[in-house]
Amino acid sequence: MKKICTNTSAVHPDSENKVEIRSFFILLMHYKEILSMVPEEAKKRINKLRQEIELHNHNYYKLNQPTITDFEFDLLLGDLIALENKFPQFFDPNSPTQRVGSDISREFQQVTHQYPMLSLSNSYSETEVTEFIQRVEKFSGERPDYVCELKLDGTSISLTYRDGELQRAVTRGDGEKGDDVTANVRTIRSIPLKLQGNYPPEFEIRGEIVMPFSVFEAINLERGEQDEPLFANPRNAASGTLKLQNSAVVASRKLDAYFYYILGENLPADGHYELLQQAASWGFQLSPHTQKCSDIKEILHYLAVWEKKRTELPFATDGVVIKVNSKSIQDELGFTAKSPRWAIAFKFKAERVSTRLTNVTFQVGRTGVVTPVANLEPVQLGGTVVKRASLHNADFIQNLDLHTNDLVYVEKGGEIIPKIVGIEVAQRDPSSLPVQFIKNCPECGTGLIREEGEAAWYCPNEDECPPLIKGKIEHFISRKAMNVDGLGSETIDLLFQQGFVRNVADLYDLKREQLASMERMGEKSADRIIDGLKKTTEIPFERVLFALGIRYVGETVAKKLAKEIQSVDRLQQADLTTLTSIDEIGIKIAESILSWFSKSQHLELIERLKGHHLKFEVDNTKIEGSSEKLKGLSFVISGTFKNYSRDGLKADIELHGGKNVSSISAKTSYLIAGENIGPSKLEKATHLKIPIITEENYRQLTD
Repeated sequence: MKKICTNTSAVHPDSENKVEIRSFFILLMHYKEILSMVPEEAKKRINKLRQEIELHNHNYYKLNQPTITDFEFDLLLGDLIALENKFPQFFDPNSPTQRVGSDISREFQQVTHQYPMLSLSNSYSETEVTEFIQRVEKFSGERPDYVCELKLDGTSISLTYRDGELQRAVTRGDGEKGDDVTANVRTIRSIPLKLQGNYPPEFEIRGEIVMPFSVFEAINLERGEQDEPLFANPRNAASGTLKLQNSAVVASRKLDAYFYYILGENLPADGHYELLQQAASWGFQLSPHTQKCSDIKEILHYLAVWEKKRTELPFATDGVVIKVNSKSIQDELGFTAKSPRWAIAFKFKAERVSTRLTNVTFQVGRTGVVTPVANLEPVQLGGTVVKRASLHNADFIQNLDLHTNDLVYVEKGGEIIPKIVGIEVAQRDPSSLPVQFIKNCPECGTGLIREEGEAAWYCPNEDECPPLIKGKIEHFISRKAMNVDGLGSETIDLLFQQGFVRNVADLYDLKREQLASMERMGEKSADRIIDGLKKTTEIPFERVLFALGIRYVGETVAKKLAKEIQSVDRLQQADLTTLTSIDEIGIKIAESILSWFSKSQHLELIERLKGHHLKFEVDNTKIEGSSEKLKGLSFVISGTFKNYSRDGLKADIELHGGKNVSSISAKTSYLIAGENIGPSKLEKATHLKIPIITEENYRQLTD
């Protein structure tokens, strides 16, 4: 609880101390009184406090009309925290106390969306919007109303409510499944944990979680003072915050949320706009400035107004979403494979400003790619102060004809990434020189390399250049590789700075005492890292191979190599012919593998990792149920399935020797069709006479 003291302005210091002491004893007696309650009294008081606090949250965050002071609110919250701690049997995950978050880290569970979260088709001109309206009216045979909403630039979220209480919050993910971030979402005060009014028994509501510009600037100011890396923009900051595994930190970031779409059975209205108004009465904060329009004239007027006024908003927005209002007409229009036919996103033209280029610096990424960065005189753009812009690569600089001290025009690509789009040549100083791309790595001095057909220059010194070393370690411990809990980029940077790690094998030599003594680290964090490293001994060979970070050896290539070669020792002995005979392994990948294994330090690294019991060969005894029943067959999967996730079905196909392909061609053996199958895939399979089978048919193939 916060330290509480009364207003003591213009009071003698001795008198001030007496006031604080008196306040302390009053509070002490108060908490002694509430903690002496019997369970029945406590339950009534807890329920009353929860209702009061939710009402005050609603008044403050939704209506902007607080009726009590912060001091009085803190007293109510303090009472509730004390009672819930004393009487844990009355715990409720939707209690207002859960908004402060917890410092317990949790892994995010993947959840399949009941209704896929599809993306919207984009339009960039009034002509395209008009064509969208004409298509809707042609296919529906009606002239429906439309709803225009500002397209907020944050991170999408889907909430499920049952009996008026928040049950689950899931990120968009890949549209079919996302991460369960319920604990983090509970900390966002504009999201109701319990609803009011006459709401459906169960429904899903979708919205956007955003970080206001004021919060974004304050966080970056604090991070800059602490020499921490700055967030690139509010959207990335909001998305990154929502995926933190410490909900107490999420609570401190002051995220906000606005809602724009409701799904479910037996909803109380057919109109999308009317449903949103009802949602507001249940306690939801709507996407601001939503307007119902009856024709194209009103829609175009809305677009014109907000094209100019968007810079006045307290959060980022990059366009307008236009939807058919009637849910029944929405259902009639349906979906394409990727987007609904009843909605479209109009993207605003990128805002452009001019400023002066001060200099160009060069950054080395974790893969060794060198990226030029334009450092600019600070300028306001899209609600944030822009000081830097990406210059992409050497060709971009040359084509731009960029000179030192040029006056440049800057836009935000997709309203997010600042980019230089032009130069005011007429104002160029005749003595200024062209910007030259560097020849040597700015971190280690090694000569840069650019391979034929590639735009990027990169540093090849993968075992000694600091950013590459740290990048390899970050890749090694990442989720799809060794998935080491508790390790992140900041911790790896600290370990590198203190000389504890210089390669991935050094991780296994770390001691709890070393880790616990580090800044922002404690015994629990140290234990989690050590335990996470121990668990990597169970990671299968293909993921270990992927984790090594061999250039061009991604997840798919690592799987194919592991399946065909079976062990790292055999891979080390393989020649070019052997490698290129493997499906989808070309000369470029093969040469990269041969080059990696030709270096003595890499062979030494593998021996050290073997000494820590990592798996460097395929354990065929543990591939339960594997077979060659699908050997030579290729599959495309589409839709959702009862007994498999999409990844699970793909893994099963590979387990039985089959091959997963992403698009249908004449060579495809089968299309496995689930619910909500993409119509374009279905149409193409039918046209090419590809056998279309169900989930049950597939199981018969493997039985």
